[in-house]
Amino acid sequence: MSIVIYTDGGARGNPGPAGAGVVIQDGAKILEFKKYLGEKQTNNWAEYEAVVLALEEAKKNGLVKRPIEFRLDSQLVAEQLSGNWKIKEPGLKVQAAKVRALLADFPSHTFKYVPREQNKEADRLVNEAIDEAQ
Repeated sequence: MSIVIYTDGGARGNPGPAGAGVVIQDGAKILEFKKYLGEKQTNNWAEYEAVVLALEEAKKNGLVKRPIEFRLDSQLVAEQLSGNWKIKEPGLKVQAAKVRALLADFPSHTFKYVPREQNKEADRLVNEAIDEAQ
């Protein structure tokens, strides 16, 4: 059975205080995670870090070796991780390398762009992470 993972990252002020939110749907089971990412991060960096958080938490929860469909409201990150768009920003190249290293435990994966309206729960977690840190 495949797993659906919604991720979102955001930075207020861009750069500014940032957070990541993750919602993992494994059948009827839903797991939620959030993380404050620091003061001077960009939206795009935070979007990548949300995917990193998702993979780390999926591994901790024993979801390795299962097909994963990531759903992100960042078209840039979805397309870059799918290999369709080049990564020009040096900081994002580092982030993409972190994601690829973590993907070794998840051999079947796709990245899909979804409109923000379909990613409300992950977005809520981003804002909670930032609010709780301030």
